Amino acid sequence: MSGNVFGKSFQIITFGESHGKAVGVVIDGVQAGLRIGEDDIQKELDRRRPGQSAVTTPRKEEDKVEILSGVFEGKTTGAPIAMLVWNKGMDSSKYEKIKDLFRPGQADFTYFKKFGFRDYRGGGRASGRETIARVAGGAVAKKILAKKGISVVGYSTEIGGIKAKKFDEQEIERNSVRCADKQAAAKMEKAILAAKAKGDSVGGIVEIVARNVPAGLGEPVFGKLGAEIAKALMSIGAVKGVEIGAGFAAARMKGSECNDAMRSSGGKVAFKSNNAGGILGGISTGQEIVARIAVKPTPSISIPQKTVDIHGKNSAIKIKGMHDPCICPRVVPVAEAMVALVLADALLTQQARGKY
Repeated sequence: MSGNVFGKSFQIITFGESHGKAVGVVIDGVQAGLRIGEDDIQKELDRRRPGQSAVTTPRKEEDKVEILSGVFEGKTTGAPIAMLVWNKGMDSSKYEKIKDLFRPGQADFTYFKKFGFRDYRGGGRASGRETIARVAGGAVAKKILAKKGISVVGYSTEIGGIKAKKFDEQEIERNSVRCADKQAAAKMEKAILAAKAKGDSVGGIVEIVARNVPAGLGEPVFGKLGAEIAKALMSIGAVKGVEIGAGFAAARMKGSECNDAMRSSGGKVAFKSNNAGGILGGISTGQEIVARIAVKPTPSISIPQKTVDIHGKNSAIKIKGMHDPCICPRVVPVAEAMVALVLADALLTQQARGKY
């Protein structure tokens, strides 16, 4: 297992490095006849790309996608879909001076220990640039889900210790931090810029909600839907924690508080709360699926840090370049994509059983 493949019925394999020639994805399992074009993919990639505001890296990357195969006359053919984004305007020179140093908080040390060799230019395969491929794959997954009325939306609920208190979905794409609370968003922006001015960074929490998911998706025991979602979200490099539904708050509840009471309404089962986050026994309940991720502060900071080199000698490092002072705003479309990939996979698996 290489770790570069994700999914079963709906499967993606991503490829490419931060400062290589290109990054891309190959998708297998998409049925013929799905209407899709480069504009559908580009719309999602534009939400992920840098240079969108003062709270993200000022790097200008066009990230223009090309569909190479699997689509003919605007519809999928049933063959594997290959998509490519060329890397342009990279400046690898800043990494030459620190190529023998392990950057704290990055995958430099672990990749070196695993492979005995690493691409030091921008993090190589471990770079956040790899998420372009995930978002491209997620855009196709979203198209599949949309045919069933399923949607996925993500937003920042906390950044730099500042928590959102209101929810206005229309506000999410109106501010630079993708927060549904306008007042909190303004404070979050200030916190990010304050950290940036000091050469530092901040982390936060992003929530992802999937709506209109039918009951019955997910597999028992080891294939639980919640487990697959957690794995998908934890595979994002900046994510250090995942919770579903009430999450860790459930540990402080009584059973009478945590259980979601059920009732029959118009011949359908309804729940009075959603502490389970839309999943019971690893299978969707028909409620909204709610997940949250803990996003760590960007490890690439300009403050001097202590480290060691590839020879095991103590050293110091100061990282130069243009990096995000907070990853949360740009991780939102990535997190949406990963949840969409899991749900599309689960949906196609269930359809193979003759359901839906």
